Amino acid sequence: MTPAIAEAMRQLERACDEHRDALLMWHDVDAALKHMVPEPAVRHLPTGTGADGRRALHRFYTEEFLPYLPGDLAITRVSRTVGRFRLIDEMLVRFTHDRPLRWLLPEARPTHRQAEITAVMIAEFDRLHIRAQRIHWDHATLLGQLGLPPLVRARG
Repeated sequence: MTPAIAEAMRQLERACDEHRDALLMWHDVDAALKHMVPEPAVRHLPTGTGADGRRALHRFYTEEFLPYLPGDLAITRVSRTVGRFRLIDEMLVRFTHDRPLRWLLPEARPTHRQAEITAVMIAEFDRLHIRAQRIHWDHATLLGQLGLPPLVRARG
């Protein structure tokens, strides 16, 4: 790997981390979006929530995501793989289902139970800006931990 490619990969990591921190720590949607291409796409799977395009993504983050984050959300990175145009994080996500989570469990009322699941985030880049993110998690395990029926409907 050349030094230039190694530095580009570090820049991808910084962009991804700054995007995540702006969103999850500071709840600053504009700061999060500055790390994305003009027409980004974000999709949470298996629920299908997210948005395509800057305006729609801004609305999704401000109206459907940030107001519905669990109060004790904790994310621990398990592993990270970085390529020239893609970054993949495997994470352990812990939280108490203390409020409606429209982006994660669109039709479920709070159970006040604790959950701990593995999630994978795939970020694709275009010139050091995030073009797309796909976040996957084991929905069946999540539903089981929260005592929810196996078919809490996903949007889509």
